Amino acid sequence: MEQTVFSTLPPLIAIILALITKEVYMSLIIGVFSGAMIYTHFNVLASITTMFGIMEEKIGANVNILVFLVILGILVATISKSGATRAYGELAAKKIKDKRSSMFLTAILGLLIFIDDYFNCLTVGTVMRPITDRFKIARTKLAYIIDATAAPICIIAPVSSWAAAVSSSLPEDSSIDGFALFIQTIPYNIYAWLTLIFLAFIIYTGKDFATMRQSELLNQQEFQIPQEYQDTELASVAGDGKGKVIDLVLPLFVLIVSCIYGMLYTGGIHSGASVSDAFANCEASKALVMGSFIAFVFTGFLYLPRKIIGFNAFCDSFSAGFKAMTPAIFILCLAWTLSGICSEKYLNLGGFVGNIVSDNATFIMILPPIFFLISIALAFATGTSWGTFGILIPIAIAILGANDFLLLAINVAAILSGAVAGDHASPISDTTILSSAGAQCHHLDHVNTQIPYVITVATCSFLGYVISGFTHNGWMGLIGGCIFLFVAMFYIYMKMPPIGMINKE
Repeated sequence: MEQTVFSTLPPLIAIILALITKEVYMSLIIGVFSGAMIYTHFNVLASITTMFGIMEEKIGANVNILVFLVILGILVATISKSGATRAYGELAAKKIKDKRSSMFLTAILGLLIFIDDYFNCLTVGTVMRPITDRFKIARTKLAYIIDATAAPICIIAPVSSWAAAVSSSLPEDSSIDGFALFIQTIPYNIYAWLTLIFLAFIIYTGKDFATMRQSELLNQQEFQIPQEYQDTELASVAGDGKGKVIDLVLPLFVLIVSCIYGMLYTGGIHSGASVSDAFANCEASKALVMGSFIAFVFTGFLYLPRKIIGFNAFCDSFSAGFKAMTPAIFILCLAWTLSGICSEKYLNLGGFVGNIVSDNATFIMILPPIFFLISIALAFATGTSWGTFGILIPIAIAILGANDFLLLAINVAAILSGAVAGDHASPISDTTILSSAGAQCHHLDHVNTQIPYVITVATCSFLGYVISGFTHNGWMGLIGGCIFLFVAMFYIYMKMPPIGMINKE
C-alpha cells in the first residue's frame, strides 16, 4: 500500500489506548486490527485474515526468540527451585548494606551482560530482584535500572546482537563495511552514553523525580508486588533446594559463554571467518537459543547428580518457567504483529517517514538532529529499535553517500541513539516489556516512571546532535550533550530532596 499519514494511526491508537486504559493487551489488539482495517479498506473478514496472517508470519520469523524466552524462563525456574538464588541473596545481604550498593550492583551486572538486551533484561532482574526487594527498592526503579543498562550498553558494545543487527542494516549494494561503520558510531552515540551517566547520578544521589519519585516514596511506606506476579508460579517457587551460590554463578557463566560461542558459530567462525566477521554475520536469535539450551542441559547435569533438586522438581520447572514468560510472550507477539502491519508490505509507515526525512534533507548541518527526532518517533510508534535503524540507515546512506565517512557515522549514530530513546519511551517496545518482566512490575507503571528520565536525557542528546551537525564533529556533540546533562543534573540535585539511600535491611 502506498504510504500515507494513515499509516501512523495503528501505533498511535495502540499507544494512546494503552496509556489511557492501562490494558496493554487489548490496546495492541485494537491497534493491530485498526491497521488491518485501513489496509483492507475496512473489509472486516479480510482484516481478520490479514491480522492473523501477519501474526503467523511474525511469530514464524521470531520463533527463536520465543523459544529462547521459554528456555530462559525454565532455566530461571530451575535455579530458583534449587535454592541458589536464595543463597546468593543471603550472601549479598551480608555484603550489601544499603540501597545504593544494591542498585549499583544491579547496574554493574547489567553492564557485564552486554551480548543481548533480551538476555540482559531477564537475567539481571531474576538475579537482583530478591536483593533489591530487601531494601524496598520499587520494582519500577529496578525496571528502569535494567532498561537503562540493556539497549544502551548493547548499542555501544562491539560484541553484541545489536552490533550484528546494525551491520546487517546497510543496503546490499553498499560498499561500506557495516561493522566498521558501527565501531565508528560508538563514541557518537550520545543518548547511550548520557543514559549511563544519568543512571549513575540517580543511583548515587537518590534524587528521583516525577512519577518515579512517587513510586519510590509509595514503596518506602509499603512495599508493593503487583498482583499478577504474586500469582505466577515462578514467583511462588519456594527455592527449598540445597543450592549454593556456585549453582547460580556456573549456569549464568555457561549461558553467557554459550551465547557468545553461538554467535561466533552461526557467524561462520568454523568456516574461516574472523571474529569481527563472525559477529557481524551471526544469527543472534539462533545463537541465543543454542546458548540457552546448552546452559539448561549443563544445569541439569550440575543439579541432578548432586541431588540439588529432585527429578520431579526439575521437570516441574518446565511449566513454571513457561507460565512465567507467558505475559511477555503474548505482548511480544502482538507488538511484532503491530510492527508487521506498519511494514513496507502493508501500510509502509517507514516509507512515509522516509519521505519526510528525504524531503527535508536540504541542509546537511541539521541532519543529525532531524534523524535523531525521526528515529525517536519511529521507534516510539513501532516499538522496535532494530526496525527503526533498518529503515533509516539506508536512507542516511542514500542521502550522504560514503564519501564523508565521519559525517555518515555521526548521522548513523544519531539514528541509533534515537532508536534506543524511542524504544525506552514506547509502551510496545519489546525491551521495555522484558524489563518489566525481569523486574516483575506492572508494564505501564514502568513506562510511566521511565518516560520523564528518557525525556531529560533525550533533550540533552538532541542538543548534542545540533552541535554535531553544525560543527561536523561528533566529539563536540558528545561533550556538548554532557554539559547540558550536567546542567540538568545540577538543577535536579538542587531542587529534589533525596530519598533515603542508606536504609538498612
